[in-house]
Amino acid sequence: MISVIVDGFFGDVGKGKITAYLALRDSPSLCVRTGAPNAGHTVVFRGAQYVLRTLPSCFVNPSSLLAVAPGALIKTDVFLAEAKAHGADRARVDYNAGVIEERHVEMERSDEHLMKTVGSTGQGVGAAMVERVLRRLRLAKDVEELRPYLADVPGLIQERKRDGVIIEGTQGTFLSLYHGTYPYVTSRDTTASGILSEAGVGPKDVDEVILVFKSFVTRVGNGPLPGELPQDEVARLGWVERGAVTGRPRRAAPFNLELAKRAVMLNSPTQIAITKLDAVFKEAAGKTRFEDLPADAKKWIDDIEAALGRPVTLIGTGPEPEQTIDLRRAKLGP
Repeated sequence: MISVIVDGFFGDVGKGKITAYLALRDSPSLCVRTGAPNAGHTVVFRGAQYVLRTLPSCFVNPSSLLAVAPGALIKTDVFLAEAKAHGADRARVDYNAGVIEERHVEMERSDEHLMKTVGSTGQGVGAAMVERVLRRLRLAKDVEELRPYLADVPGLIQERKRDGVIIEGTQGTFLSLYHGTYPYVTSRDTTASGILSEAGVGPKDVDEVILVFKSFVTRVGNGPLPGELPQDEVARLGWVERGAVTGRPRRAAPFNLELAKRAVMLNSPTQIAITKLDAVFKEAAGKTRFEDLPADAKKWIDDIEAALGRPVTLIGTGPEPEQTIDLRRAKLGP
């Protein structure tokens, strides 16, 4: 089975938490991450917080192979550090993954349009993508230090799909270069189609598309955010967050059903995951059974499910992977 994890908003919805939960519960043979090191995926596991910028969040399961897609970009030092921290013997990077160099970072940070108007993270991703399009970018296969980790990741996906493969997307649907709030977007397509293209998987090979929403909407950097709340109201609600890579404060707004409907249209999900339910409904904190949720939280979930026309199968009620309500068997069958 191949499952793809997609962010339904502007990033920061908790894809890492959902991926970590699935890694522990389903024990996939292989996990693949797309994107670039400008996005940090946060996982809280056994009381410790981890921010991964390159490897997938399945590191919590020591039996899962961890791979970086051919369409991804990496910084060599970040990849090597994460491989060392989470198991160099199981870290892989595709031969054709692009390599960000320091000069790309300098180019990006000197670009006033990117840094001030768009609100780039300044990690060199856009500059490296330009060189990739111009066919000048160095690839992983060109870097000596990466040779022990090189692999044919699309081939691995096909070899291991019977034993479970998770493909972890990056950033969010509305940061897509093509489908987002241009020009306040990233330098790649972040929808399910783009994620699969980066990983080297045809759409008919995918079994599950899991679209992840947070119980409220956040956004880092510039660009429109419908219903944006003033920071004092964000603080009062307990929704204060900061970007995992830059530390910049995240702007926040209530859950936006119209954005969610469009994300469903763009991604064709088979199921929906909702994280941080406990941030909106405090009594939901730590619950692991749907029937134990407060009545207003259950109604909220039911209303979203009805409006989106897709089953809500995973509900996050706290930062740890096990603080998750899993309704997959009840709604999708064995």
